[in-house]
Amino acid sequence: MKELLRTNDPTEIAFATALLDGEGIAVFELDVHMSILEGALGILPRRLMVADRDLFIARAVLRDNGLDPSSDD
Repeated sequence: MKELLRTNDPTEIAFATALLDGEGIAVFELDVHMSILEGALGILPRRLMVADRDLFIARAVLRDNGLDPSSDD
């Protein structure tokens, strides 16, 4: 799995997840419980992960919709 998006904004996570679900790309969200535990400080970002084979198209989907995906490989 590869990291697709890292953000403190829960609306970006929800938007990205909806976009990718619409394209049939499975996403897995990491650090959900840690970001909830730290409260409203916004220190710990959540991460969206996708399968290696879906990374290229998932990045394109996010870029086409105004989101900035992670560029780490």
